Amino acid sequence: MSYIVAISGSPSSESRSSILTNYLKREAEQNGIQIKEISVLDFEPDVLIRGIYDHPSILQVTQELKGASGVIIVSPVYKAAYSGALKTLLDLLPQDVLKDKPVFPLMVGGSGAHLLAIDYSLKPLLAALSAQTILKGVYVLDKFVDKSDLRNPIKDEEVQSKVTVQFKQFIEIVSNLRSSAELK
Repeated sequence: MSYIVAISGSPSSESRSSILTNYLKREAEQNGIQIKEISVLDFEPDVLIRGIYDHPSILQVTQELKGASGVIIVSPVYKAAYSGALKTLLDLLPQDVLKDKPVFPLMVGGSGAHLLAIDYSLKPLLAALSAQTILKGVYVLDKFVDKSDLRNPIKDEEVQSKVTVQFKQFIEIVSNLRSSAELK
């Protein structure tokens, strides 16, 4: 069975990044697509900090990513880049873990000053992990994510439209790749 992996890079379980990850999971499931959620919080801090790349939890996430049809990465912006916890997790994975995978990046930040964080920090990291197709991605301002409305957390029509369009494009790419693989 085909599935997508959604990785939340937030070190907080109640963050806007986590809320957006859950939102996209529900959207995918409504379209009949299974999502496996991974959070940096799923890992023992010692595993990440000490770089234990052969720990069973790291080996498991590696297998889940290698078996995925696509990957969604959602991270808060800290100091103009993705979270350090996300970077630490991704550093422990094999360099080709995203090979042949489309990736949909989303970042959540406090100001428009970090609008290019996806292009200048996250995309180069994803490319280093051999991602096949990296969508444009969406940068979402904190103020547009309502933590009290888990069903429809995005409170700006333009941002909602961008997320919807990019997510549909991502699902289309995933579906096309899956169909091509089935024909082989």
